[in-house]
Amino acid sequence: MASERKSAGWSKPANPNVQATHPPTSKGVAELIPRYMLDDKARTTLEPGTYRAQELIDTGILEIGDGYRAKNSELGNEGMPFARAANINDGFHFGQADRFPSTNIARVGAKLSQPGDVVFTSKGTVGRFAFVTEDTEQFVYSPQLCYWRSTDHQTLLPSFLYFWMQSGDFLNQIGYLKGQTDMADYVSLRDQRGMAVTFPCLSQQTEIAAVLGTIEARISLLRQTNITLEAIAQALFKSWFIDFDPVHAKAEGRKPDGMDAATAALFPDSFENSPLGPIPQGWHTGGLGTVSGNPRKQAKPEQVDPATPYFGLEHLPRKSIALGDHGTAQGLVSGKFWFERSDILFGKLRPTFHKVGLAPSRGICSTDILVLRPTRAAFQSFLLMHASSDALIDYAARLSNGAKMPRSSWKDVSGYPIPIPPDSLGDTFNRHVEPLLERILTNVETARPLSELRDTLLPRLISGKLRLPEAQTLIEEATP
Repeated sequence: MASERKSAGWSKPANPNVQATHPPTSKGVAELIPRYMLDDKARTTLEPGTYRAQELIDTGILEIGDGYRAKNSELGNEGMPFARAANINDGFHFGQADRFPSTNIARVGAKLSQPGDVVFTSKGTVGRFAFVTEDTEQFVYSPQLCYWRSTDHQTLLPSFLYFWMQSGDFLNQIGYLKGQTDMADYVSLRDQRGMAVTFPCLSQQTEIAAVLGTIEARISLLRQTNITLEAIAQALFKSWFIDFDPVHAKAEGRKPDGMDAATAALFPDSFENSPLGPIPQGWHTGGLGTVSGNPRKQAKPEQVDPATPYFGLEHLPRKSIALGDHGTAQGLVSGKFWFERSDILFGKLRPTFHKVGLAPSRGICSTDILVLRPTRAAFQSFLLMHASSDALIDYAARLSNGAKMPRSSWKDVSGYPIPIPPDSLGDTFNRHVEPLLERILTNVETARPLSELRDTLLPRLISGKLRLPEAQTLIEEATP
């Protein structure tokens, strides 16, 4: 089959309704056998270059598939994870995923993960990627996901494919295709099979994957560190302000675990009744609005520097206060809100998505994001831990209005009832947690240039304009 070479740039694919034909292999029934089902010797070897994905499929180099359309009755709490878009965000997160019973796994056919798969969110939040390794728990693909699977590693290296799909070459194509429907963003299998795929020779792919893998590993370490730091902050918050562990300890005549005498002295040794149940003696109750304001400083696009950081809901990760990705004000046409560094950004549209984060800098945000700011500096960390808690998210979700696009409001969030400690205890908690939050913000700022470097290196490495030693030097310079 003649290759469909593609010049630089991207235009709409050729008529996707015209199906490619498989080249005959021999006379008789063999002509009906797809190329990817033949052994390696029968495959057509393609030279490095740019091809339609369909041609790579036809020649047994690539497989593209989507997920299994499971019924709710098929899912439960045991078995393999049933992976949805929500489970793909800087890797795989299956902690709260539905499970597909292993006894019924034959139903899903090829829609089961394999090491080397590149996972691509193709519905709703389009354009997240993850790579299936030998250590990844095997899972079932949902219809929100697609997989690109190299079936000829001597022609197309899976790790190279993973990085290439995050490059401008691929992202520009899905950016064009995902908005072709009147509904939520979606890139169909037919569209994906019409995409242009570029790959160099195997040795160059290996070199590129190694270089970019080094960057990816450093970014991953920073993200994992942030997860750990956030977990430490949440654990301390839960102990002090939800479970009241120090108060229980003192009430039982014990010294609070891991606490110095000065901090322990800030906690009472008894409880009092309140509308929320027993709370530490001397504390009071109130809504979250008691310790938080909701500044709504308008940002008019024509008055904002185009380089100003912009956060939309798409930039807020689920269940993580570390906000890494963002856009800019360039091209915005509607009004936004200003926020300051260390403000808390709370996604009010579909609050069950649990999008709450700590602003890494001054910027502007979507009006579907509430800006929260403590009324007293002493309650910065206290407010952040409450705002990002599962309990507040559940509360806001219950009060949300709108069937298809439920929204919470500042009125809902500010009314969330909490026990409020004295300022001295809020300040002490803040002094314990603030260094952790600053470390998170520092890690975010360190990861951003590494991500940008990863994205800019790929086209230069493919074109040969940049060699491995030069790339390694750039990586070292970008790493503190």
